[in-house]
Formats: sequence, C-alpha cells, structure tokens
Amino acid sequence: MAVDPRYIPRPAPIVTAPTEPIWCLSVEQYHEMINAGILTDDDPVELLEGMLIPKMPKKPPHGMTKQLTRDALARALPSGWYVAEQEPVTTEDSEPEPDVAVIRGTPRDYSDRHPGPGDVAIVIEVSDTTLRRDRGLKKRIYARAGIPVYLIINLPESQIEIYTEPTGEAEEPDYQRRQDYLPTDEIPIIIEGRGIGRLAAREIVP
Repeated sequence: MAVDPRYIPRPAPIVTAPTEPIWCLSVEQYHEMINAGILTDDDPVELLEGMLIPKMPKKPPHGMTKQLTRDALARALPSGWYVAEQEPVTTEDSEPEPDVAVIRGTPRDYSDRHPGPGDVAIVIEVSDTTLRRDRGLKKRIYARAGIPVYLIINLPESQIEIYTEPTGEAEEPDYQRRQDYLPTDEIPIIIEGRGIGRLAAREIVP
C-alpha cells in the first residue's frame, strides 16, 4: 500500500505530571463513592495517598506466588491471627489492598470496617510489573502507618525483601531496616516483635 507523500507522521504526545493542583480524596470520600456505587469491584483502582491509582494486570507467576504465600503463612500462624488476600487496609490517607496480609483476630471482627494499621502484623506485595511502586509509594504508605513488617516478593530479581522498623509520621516515611533473602534462605515470620517461625523461601518464590 502506497504512502501518501503529503502525510507527515506526528510524534506521540509527551505525557507529563500535572502542573495544576490535583483534588485528592479523603478515605471517607472514597468510601462514600463505593457506597454510592460510583466505584465497584469492577473498577481496578485503590486509594493511595488520596489518589485513585490503577491496579496493574497480574501475570500467572504473580497469582501462583500469592497463593503459595497465603497457604504457607496460614500453616504457620498462631491462634488469633489470619491471612487475608487482596483485602483493603485503611490508613489515614490511603486504602491499599496488599496481595497478602496477616491480620489480628478473625474475618468476622471486620464485618463493619476494614482492618487498620493496629490490626496488621505483616503486609506483603508480590512484585513483578509493580516493583517500582511497591518500593516507593506503597512502602511509604505502610511506613507512615507504622505497619511493623513489610515484605516484597521481588519476582524479577528472585529475592524477598523484608522491611522493618517503620519511622511512622516523618518528613520522608520509610523503614529503617531492610534484609534480603534468596530462594535458598529461610524467612523469619515476625508478629508483634516476636519470631513465631520460619518459612523456606523456595516454598513461595518461583
């Protein structure tokens, strides 16, 4: 097919960050949108620092790793804790939905609210296409909320990153300690500052 010589291809537009202020949602406004049916389960978004952020599509290794992690933790947890999968955790300005979380009590305890930071011992994100977000925005949210243990299962680099000692409300919230584990290592399970067991990393890392 001949190309019209008068046709001059235009470069793709450059997408930049907005220069004007963005209206951020409060957690309460976000809940009102859900209750009103404006946002439904079919809308793949989560509230992160007041912004509606799209969730990334999941690849098969992500789903497998998430399920393996949930099953391994469920076998190791003591009474009084349970494992949640992609359920919301409500913080002051966000409502992330970690891939896996260790929550105090039983699911019946949260019939009228989502767990808050004080109910959560461990949050886990399985990272492939979301590694930059999980090491940045998500880590900052969890650290600001004071969630004691944040674990990233880093699929591209075949390692597990465990972050502890959150700074809480700080100018740049972060975790003060990071420890990396390879598939040949054993991972400590820490709840309320106490090690309650260990998992072989090969059980959950592909």
